[in-house]
Amino acid sequence: MREHNTGKQQTTIWQDEALRLVYAELVNVFYTREISRLSIEADPNRLKRVLSSLPYYVERAATHIVLGEVPLQLDSHNGCWVATQRRVPSQTPDKIRLYFEKHAEVGLVVPVVINQDHETILCIDMIDQVNQSQIHCNQYGWFANEGHGLDNAHISVLKPTKALMTAACCGHRWQYHKMITPRLLGLREMLLASSINWRNVAKKKLVSG
Repeated sequence: MREHNTGKQQTTIWQDEALRLVYAELVNVFYTREISRLSIEADPNRLKRVLSSLPYYVERAATHIVLGEVPLQLDSHNGCWVATQRRVPSQTPDKIRLYFEKHAEVGLVVPVVINQDHETILCIDMIDQVNQSQIHCNQYGWFANEGHGLDNAHISVLKPTKALMTAACCGHRWQYHKMITPRLLGLREMLLASSINWRNVAKKKLVSG
């Protein structure tokens, strides 16, 4: 999706009744979800900052989704994507290392797996630093090129594949290797999903000016 077309395409939301309804439904569910998350925020200064920016990010996420920047089946009532869930993901360290040594770059969205308390959760994050043997993701910190977390031993990064990115965007998770109810993504991950290069998830999405 080209950035300079976004304004024109956003106008089409208001010209199409079905898109308007989906947009309104997404905005409502995102506000409800985020306010629930913020209800436990103990820092009043952070709460004020997040609340002041919340309308922008809610509307931006809803717009990206309605404009079709994520080619997944949408459940607008629950504000999530849905896809058939499969087995727990697994990749060898050699496969991960070979990929990141060649393709790691700032702005690449990657799948992150959290293994803790017998539960496996797939998430997405964006690389914001790269050096010879390590990558740093915005939320989950430093990883070796082999995939294991350097800040948290329970977290690993994987080579992005279409199946993994789909599963992560759909909130798939497992307990004792058995499928359990998917989690609902927060606004940050919902927005990150539109930054994935869905035509080739192993490469960074190029944004036209």
